[in-house]
Formats: sequence, structure tokens, C-alpha cells
Amino acid sequence: MTALLVIAAFLVLAVFLGLRARGGKEMTLEQWSVGGRGFGSVLVFVLLAGDIYTTFTFLGASGWAYGQGGPAFYILAYAAPAYVLSYWLLPAVWRYAKQHRLVSQADFFAKKFDSPALGALVALVGVVAMVPYLVLQLTGMGIIVSSASYGHLSPHTALVIGTVALTGYVTVSGIHGSAWTSVVKDAMILGVVVFLGIYLPVHYYGGIGAMFHRIDTVKPGFLTLHHSGQSPTWFASTVLLSALGFYLWPHTFSASYSARNPQVFRRNAVVLPLYQLILLFVFFAGFAAIIAVPGLKGSDGDLSLLRITVKTFDPWFVGVVGAAGLLTALVPGSLLLMASATSLADSVFRLARPQAGDETVARLAKALVPVVAAVALLFAFNGGSTLVNLLLMGYALVTQLFPALLLSLPTRRLITKQGAAAGILAGVATVAAVTLTSTTVGGLLPGLPQPVKDLNVGVIALAVNLVVLAAVSALTRAGAARPAVQLTNSSAP
Repeated sequence: MTALLVIAAFLVLAVFLGLRARGGKEMTLEQWSVGGRGFGSVLVFVLLAGDIYTTFTFLGASGWAYGQGGPAFYILAYAAPAYVLSYWLLPAVWRYAKQHRLVSQADFFAKKFDSPALGALVALVGVVAMVPYLVLQLTGMGIIVSSASYGHLSPHTALVIGTVALTGYVTVSGIHGSAWTSVVKDAMILGVVVFLGIYLPVHYYGGIGAMFHRIDTVKPGFLTLHHSGQSPTWFASTVLLSALGFYLWPHTFSASYSARNPQVFRRNAVVLPLYQLILLFVFFAGFAAIIAVPGLKGSDGDLSLLRITVKTFDPWFVGVVGAAGLLTALVPGSLLLMASATSLADSVFRLARPQAGDETVARLAKALVPVVAAVALLFAFNGGSTLVNLLLMGYALVTQLFPALLLSLPTRRLITKQGAAAGILAGVATVAAVTLTSTTVGGLLPGLPQPVKDLNVGVIALAVNLVVLAAVSALTRAGAARPAVQLTNSSAP
């Protein structure tokens, strides 16, 4: 019961901060969704860093270290190239969004290609991709609170309470609530993760080096990449796919609009790779659990960090760890809810009702928050995949937006809106087909060399996307140019 009281106290604190963050501001659509574009380096840092320390990091990363060994280090690797990319990408996105007063990722595509229909397509793809990510946060929240409360609360009950709290402060305070809760979350998670990552290896093995020697003796080869399957090719292609998709999540993309100026991104791009190294301590906690709490199979591997915490510490500290885990679900969950609701209201609804004003769209976005939360809750009750698998599926979907985004940035547009839409649809259809049929590259083309067969299937979807995008852009550009040429010829003397 002590642990449960500690968790409840932090939940109350998070809701209090989330509601207070409104601070008497009038919650217009721009204020609610992008904070009036007035956030400085610290608030933008904690919002963008929110994707490092989510429920996935807390449970999924330690769970994969526990269950998969060496391949788990892809989680540590992919953010560094993403931050390098952000140094050039985010300032360009921010300037265009500020110039045109955009509030969502879908707005960006609609304006760049002068196509509200393309904006609606991007909004729908984004929402579909965010559902598994939101389910991941809610599922993790249920696991954390239930385990840390020693079973006093069932995962489903914990999930419902957390979702109601989340929905409440997102509806009232928007991104302001997420930002202030992020500050508490980052301070707590840093302290908890670093302590666990050092203490557990020392307590059970005598040190970090001794822990790895022991694991290598008990499970030879567990700490290295495999010759096939999760091989170096899989590792490199998964890092590439995740890095390209890192800022394509609608909640991360639109959170970048909240910055005060583009220098905020460049300062954060320098600091964030160092901050990412803290993930090592999450891995250490997961590796420490391999021998201390053996026997967790499949998705139960996600419980490894909590099981070793419960086995090692007094209930009050288990409550602190559970509270930190709870906050890792609330903050990204709030951003996901807000981005989904804003995309649906601002891009899909406005396509049907172009005359709708900002006030109407803002009211609809807030009304959609509990609807999206309820849908995610339904999936969370019926989910079964491991947390990492849910994240990989979401990444494969949002990465399909990357080619159209990149090729829209030059002053002279390189592709057509039809090409962008066709490429996105082809990529998403490929991801859906391979996910539903559990297909791998090796399964599709068994005669290929093993390194090619081990490619992350999301990269194949990206290749299909690019081919279709280029072909349709060439055809539609030629079709658009032909009447102009004919007109020129017919008007010649």
C-alpha cells in the first residue's frame, strides 16, 4: 500500500501541474496546440527529449536487453543520427510553420503542396501510426502501476485511472500541461534510471563489467548481433528507419512549432545525443535482471525492470520507481492525444468544412481528445504485442512521410502532390501488408543473400514509396506541362 500511495501522490502532482500550466491563458487553437510559439530552450528540450524517456524506454528497452541481448542496442543508436538530421531539418520546418501560422504536421504538407486533401491523408496516416504508440504508453502505464502497487490495482484499473487524468489536463491546458509535467518527469527519470543502472549490477554482480562477464558465461553469444535475423544488416536498417522517422511523429513534428526561434533546435541538437547516453543505465538494469529474475518469456520480458526492483528494494522506493514510470507514460501520451485530435480537427474536418473558423476547430480538437483516448484504451485492453514491436510498427508507418517532406523543402518543388500522395499510400499499404501477414524480406524473396533478407521490412516499404512517388510525379508533371506546351505552340505566329 505504501508504494501505491507514493504513485498516487505523483499522479496528483502531475495533474495539478498540468491544470495549473494553463495560467489564465486563453486557449486558442494556436495556444493550446503549439504554446503560442513562445517556448524557450528548456521547455522545447524536455518536449523533444520526451521521446527518449517514454514508457517504451522504461520497460521496452530494459525488456529487450533482458530478452534479446545485443540487438537491443539499436535503441541507443538511432536517436544520434536523428539529432544530426534535426540540426538542418527542424529550423526549415519551423520557419515555414511560423510564416504560415501552421498548428499541425498535416497543415505543413497541405500548405507545401497546396492540397488540403494531401493534408487530410497525412493526418490520417499520422493518427493511424500514433494509435500503436499511444497503446504502448497506456499498456506500459497499466503494467507499471499494477506491478509497483504489488497487485493492489489491476493493469486495467490503473490504465483507466491514468487515461482519465491524462485526458483531463490535456483538454484543459494543451501543450502547456505537457511541457510542465515533462520537467518533473525528466528530473525524476534521470535520478531513478542512473541509480538503478549503477546499483543493480553492483548489488548482484559486483560491478557492470563483472555483470557482462557473468552473462556471457551463462549465455554465450547473447550480447552480440546474430548471423541471421537480428544481424548487422537488420541493426543498420532499423537504425536508419527509426532515425528518418524520429521527427515524423505528428506530436514531435508539431511540438517543434512551439519554439521561440530556430536556434533552440541547434542548441538542443548538440546536447540531446549526450542526454541519450543515459539510456545505457536502462540497459544495465535490464541486463542485471537476466540472472536475478530469470524465466520471463515473450512480452513478459517488459516486466524485467519492475520485477528486479520489487525483489531488491523497500516498497516506498518501488513506489518512486513506479511514479517515474507513470510520468514516462503521461507526458508522451498527452502529446500523442493532442496531436491526434488537432490533426483530425484541423485537417480532416476542415477538408469537409473549409469555412470552419479557428474557434470551432479548437472546440472540436478538445472534444476529440477523450474520443481518441477511448479508442486507444480499447486497443490497449486487447493488445498482446511486446512494447518494442508496437513501436517498430508505428515507426514503419510515419517514416513513409519522410520522402515527401524532404523533397518539399527546396524552393523549387521537386515532386507533385499526386506523386507525394501515391508514394505515401504505396508505402503505408506495404507496411500494412507485411505487418498483417508477418512477412519478412527473406520470406518474400528467399533466394536473396542473407544480409538483404535481414533488412528491416520498413526499409522495403520506403523503397516502394520512393519508386511510386518518382513515377507518379513524372507522369503528372508531364500531364500538367502538356497543355501549356500546346497553348504556346498554337499561339505562335
